[in-house]
Amino acid sequence: MCNTRPSPRPHRRRARLAAVASAALLSLVVGAFPVGAAAPLPAGATVSAASATTDLDRRALRASLDAFHQAGMYGAYSSVRDGSEQWRGAAGVADMSTGRPMRPDYEHRIGSITKTFTSVAVLQQVADGRIDLDAPIGDYLPELVPGERGREVTVRMLLNHTSGIADYILPAFPELVTDPGQALDAGRFRRRAPEELVRLGLAAEPPAPRGTHSYANTNYVLAGLLLEKVTGQDPESYITRNVIRKAGLRHTYFPRSARISGPHAKMYESFYGTIDPARDYSVYDMSWAGTAGAMVSTMHDLNDFYRRLLSGKLLGAAELREMKTTVPAYEPAPGQEVAMRYGLGLYTLKMPSGGWYWGHDGGVFGAGTWALSTEDGRRQAAIGYNLMKYERFGDDGKPLPDPIGDALFGYMDGALSGVPAGRAPGASPVPQRLLTPEQLR
Repeated sequence: MCNTRPSPRPHRRRARLAAVASAALLSLVVGAFPVGAAAPLPAGATVSAASATTDLDRRALRASLDAFHQAGMYGAYSSVRDGSEQWRGAAGVADMSTGRPMRPDYEHRIGSITKTFTSVAVLQQVADGRIDLDAPIGDYLPELVPGERGREVTVRMLLNHTSGIADYILPAFPELVTDPGQALDAGRFRRRAPEELVRLGLAAEPPAPRGTHSYANTNYVLAGLLLEKVTGQDPESYITRNVIRKAGLRHTYFPRSARISGPHAKMYESFYGTIDPARDYSVYDMSWAGTAGAMVSTMHDLNDFYRRLLSGKLLGAAELREMKTTVPAYEPAPGQEVAMRYGLGLYTLKMPSGGWYWGHDGGVFGAGTWALSTEDGRRQAAIGYNLMKYERFGDDGKPLPDPIGDALFGYMDGALSGVPAGRAPGASPVPQRLLTPEQLR
């Protein structure tokens, strides 16, 4: 897309790349899903969500998933559960060069959904008395987080992203601003130590004052290093033994190489049209994400995980209550209410059809995932898809209409509420959490 721009206007190309790089950073660290309006809640409040009472409408789920593909998504797979009922489906293409179709059971890079697993592991250590949520991180990692930050940033602030620590993504991939495709290609097999990522985040300019929610992967890489310090174990191994296996998940793991070990789709990155055609990054060294976003799973496993977590099978009541104690996830526009709140590796979101749901989303190069559940763990929906940063911006840097995102949101809303997409009560166009380039500068 950018490579077709006339050469007499290179400054516009540079400005556009800078804008989409900033937007890409935000989508990697907070996602880019639309949110609707909701009643305000006091700071630190928890949120209840009513259980869905309808049975699974398989025909509507099939039609809505197909609509996501028809809107422009290359391919998607999903799993939906209500009580003992389950539905799995797939739509579209897993490999654009061969036309290989999607399958519902494919393994998938789940990105920041990894954060929920890491948070569960930390909270297990809280229950065992080895970690204090309100203790300074400098008490545990004084050499890595010294000075004022070490004294003032608590473990809780890491887990709910109120630490004021910046993200390391752009410092780790600085060429994203000038040549995204080259930046991603150069990093494909680059091994990064978690300490290196933390130092990059700590050296970057803080995006928001301490105490204000500002999502950053650095927080969860630090959480992994904290786990290593208090357990004496590699954090990925600890999470595997004490969270993944405890949840009974059979296809969820930290990859040991740049390759996904099980059957999977190719995963295409567009970077807002600056990589054209979109390029496959399903083979990628995920050490750049670590305990913040490196895991692989299936949609069925994700539903099992959130069901067991929210029904109290992975944490004690006190720790689950801490996990669901939330802060506002964004600053609303004037006259709007907060419809998303972030806890400890878990958020709650209000859908246009009226329900509040718990879960997380994830985005890595080429792969997006979204998993949500009713608070009681009765009904879940998880979806994975294989084209990322499909959104487009106009020459003014503002986002253009997004039919793919609309179809994605419609699918998840219908899957969770039982109301087919397009007929949700009170549904209307809603603003996105993807900020404009002007807001990001």
